[in-house]
Amino acid sequence: MDNSQNENALSYLRKETLDIYNRLHSIQEDVAFVNQVHKAYPNTPLLPNLRCGSWYTDPEIATDTPAYFKSTDGHFNNWSFNLRRSNLHLLPLIAEHRKRIPDALSKTVPIWCAVINRAILIRHPSIIEKEGQITWNTALYTPPSAVSMQEHSQIEQRLHGWAESLAASSFSLPILSSPLRPLWITPTNTTFPTIPISQSGRQVFFPIVCVSASKQIEQGVERRSSGFSYIQGSGDDHELWGMGLTPEMFWTHRDQLLKTERTQLLGLVSRIVSLRNQTIIRSTNPPTPVTKVGGRLLLCTTADLPDETKEGEQAYILLTPQTDEEALPSTVSKLYLSVVSGKKGQHDFLLSTLPKSVVFIRRNLTQGRDVCVACESGKDLSVGIVLAALQLFFTDDGKLGPLSQSDDSQDSTSTECKL
Repeated sequence: MDNSQNENALSYLRKETLDIYNRLHSIQEDVAFVNQVHKAYPNTPLLPNLRCGSWYTDPEIATDTPAYFKSTDGHFNNWSFNLRRSNLHLLPLIAEHRKRIPDALSKTVPIWCAVINRAILIRHPSIIEKEGQITWNTALYTPPSAVSMQEHSQIEQRLHGWAESLAASSFSLPILSSPLRPLWITPTNTTFPTIPISQSGRQVFFPIVCVSASKQIEQGVERRSSGFSYIQGSGDDHELWGMGLTPEMFWTHRDQLLKTERTQLLGLVSRIVSLRNQTIIRSTNPPTPVTKVGGRLLLCTTADLPDETKEGEQAYILLTPQTDEEALPSTVSKLYLSVVSGKKGQHDFLLSTLPKSVVFIRRNLTQGRDVCVACESGKDLSVGIVLAALQLFFTDDGKLGPLSQSDDSQDSTSTECKL
């Protein structure tokens, strides 16, 4: 095969993988598998793993408490228990209800389970011990098909240090009746694992069932007789193919989207996205103050911003979807910043959005104004900006520090304390 044939084949493959018709129908095929797993474990909460997990989990049966296990924390030689993504909000839910696999499920989740188990043992040794014997399982479990023995051993050597950091933090660690243990299910499974019960009738462990919904495709795409090409991991990077469609919009209009012919789909998606943008409902939730710093910093969604802002008493940073920034009416106490979604947006956030926000916050705190930061979800970029402001301008006990242009006294320990 010559170079021109190679280029044509690659061009065709890229076109197929970015085709929204292929993507949505591939997602629907994966949804059927997730539903099958859920039926096998009906009493186990179904949680989407952000970001792309929401495409595969029906909001009618999934909890409204998402997980956030990043593959980055499981990449080779970059293993980490990240206190910024501690996922400790999942523990009460677990206790109450009793690719190959991506790194987020094959390594990040196993690290999380093992670190949680070890940190609980450090915090509550007397409760875990029975008749002088430790019965609490703190072992690391990883899928042998995805994690080599060497990599497993290298991760295992770091677990105790991460557990000590978690146990020494200000996070609340509930006492679980059983340790956590990950299990893995993929479309290649012929049977699903069973949950063992001890002689006393208690679960030996709380299962964290990691479901990799997509089938592994050798060539990237696989033709289906129903008229679409199946794409592995179709929910990934929806900014590249979704035309503004989000998981929420998909589930709201799923039947209509899947019944629409390929030639009509682009127009339907455009109308759904346009209608959504025109009918965003303004809520009445007031901005949430960071109480530790006396409400000097606040967070909210852009929909939660009051119609009449208190510009004399408060300053506002509004992070809005990509628009012409020069056309936005910024003032001394109101800063509009255009943000880009996806991986490019992360780069822009660090190089442009965050530095501009820091300068704006410093100036307004100096002038006595509280600062409210709003983004579309109220849980994403706005949180990063407020965290940076907490680290730069406030002491560990919540007092406003010197608002100098730079402060070299900040370190990772201070950051973790504030987290």
